[in-house]
Amino acid sequence: MKNIFIGGAWPYANGSLHLGRLASLLPGDVLARYYRSKGLNVLYVSGSDCHGTPVAVQAIKEGVTPGDIADRFHREFSECFKQLGFTYDLYTRTDQQFHHHVVQDLFLRLLNNGYLYKKEILQTYCETDQRFLPDRYVEGVCPVCGNRARGDQCDYCSTLLDPADLTDKTCKLCGNPPIERPTEHYYLELSRLQEEITEYVNHAEGWKDNAVQLTERYLKEGLQDRAVTRDLTWGVDVPVEGFEDKKIYVWIEAVSGYLSASKQWAAETGGSWEPFWLEGKETITAYYVHGKDNIPFHTVVWPALLIGAGNLHLPDRIVSCEYMTLEGKKFSTSNNWAVWVPDILRRYQPDSIRYFLIANGPENRDTDFSWREFIHSHNGELLGAFGNFVNRTLAFIDKSFEGYIPEGNISEEWTRALEECYLKSGALIEEGNLKEAIELTFIYVRRANKFFDEQKPWLQYKENKAACGQTLNTSVQIIGNLANLLNPFIPFSCEEIRKFLTMDEPEWRLITVPSNRKIQNLKILFERFDISRIEEETSLLEAQKGGI
Repeated sequence: MKNIFIGGAWPYANGSLHLGRLASLLPGDVLARYYRSKGLNVLYVSGSDCHGTPVAVQAIKEGVTPGDIADRFHREFSECFKQLGFTYDLYTRTDQQFHHHVVQDLFLRLLNNGYLYKKEILQTYCETDQRFLPDRYVEGVCPVCGNRARGDQCDYCSTLLDPADLTDKTCKLCGNPPIERPTEHYYLELSRLQEEITEYVNHAEGWKDNAVQLTERYLKEGLQDRAVTRDLTWGVDVPVEGFEDKKIYVWIEAVSGYLSASKQWAAETGGSWEPFWLEGKETITAYYVHGKDNIPFHTVVWPALLIGAGNLHLPDRIVSCEYMTLEGKKFSTSNNWAVWVPDILRRYQPDSIRYFLIANGPENRDTDFSWREFIHSHNGELLGAFGNFVNRTLAFIDKSFEGYIPEGNISEEWTRALEECYLKSGALIEEGNLKEAIELTFIYVRRANKFFDEQKPWLQYKENKAACGQTLNTSVQIIGNLANLLNPFIPFSCEEIRKFLTMDEPEWRLITVPSNRKIQNLKILFERFDISRIEEETSLLEAQKGGI
């Protein structure tokens, strides 16, 4: 049986999640739900990135420890993912000893296999703060595109950087120009792995276009060796004598979380992590789900670490989304120009959020979140198409057939149509084309509404009750199968439908809902949003801008 590994990106535990970040994480849960409904072995893991500069910087701002910041936002992330219906097998965190031990073991394997070497370098040092500066503590001008960039990566042109590459450097903490001082670090010999990674990328399938293009650019420019240790006080200890005052660099430590989380899941559940990591392409498909800014760490760095460590399965499918803007402008946490996930969850159903971010998300190109589109998307598609079909069918049965599903047989035409939807939608999901998959399924939703309107069961009931029963039975069969087909995307409403119809857990195959079964505890799936909410929400967004 095929083993499906799904690694969701690890959000920095330094602040609340916003919708732009959530859009890049949600495809992982869709994939996990889909493959489980097919009966395959799935391991879906992620966690909070509790080390690194963003957490430490936030701790300095608030005058608390990095651990305090990590605790707060890890709890918040976990609760948000729970409310959104994410089905992680394990959602963990990087500041646990289990993770530290796995990362240290990986470090030593790379060292023993000859892929790490020591090198003395000049590292950026702030005389005001009396400390070496991690790359993200250094800001300056990108040598490639000329925009302001961090010392590790330029957000504008995606170039991987070193602080030494920047001009007009400043310390992120105090704003003063830093100097350089000598220090010794371990480096990963990425240049030595150029040929192997190129060969791997050339044979890769199922990668998003942005991942292919960006990775080919890095390979064409030539892979540069990169430091894997840094002068830090917060992170994973370097397990080598003489490096006690340094930490393993977060850019290799965080991606190693995929392996450590898999091993932690196995240790906690009695399961086996090996089938998801040690066997061949025939038995494993490994998905990695993240945003555009994380592409090089998943297509170059992580494969390099896995090759260097030896005998570990490489990423198969890279599901990397583009950027999402907010009301036409870039999300900005510093200016509070964001829709924060905890806030939107207090006011809207999780399925409304999930549906919008999949159907209108930045899967293959940059997209925009606007309150106008969000409200109209909910009212027009979720309520107007899907919810309307479900509720008017079941309400008719409840009223006119005492709640019992009438006798009838689904037509060959509808049988073929639903089987076709399972086949085509499933193929699109496996390719990471979730937007197309949900759009395809909603074609059948609209087709079902058209069928209901054309059959006119309200007239059939008066003229030919058996024909009315046939129409309603067919509609119920469609609803039962739509609850399977849409479960990966909008699981809460699909779960409600399964309760109405006393259905089993979702399966990715054509099912039959028995006649004469009584509908249970019927209620409407979605409430209509008054369009006045558009102005209310945009006004709130403008009012919060610039706040903290």
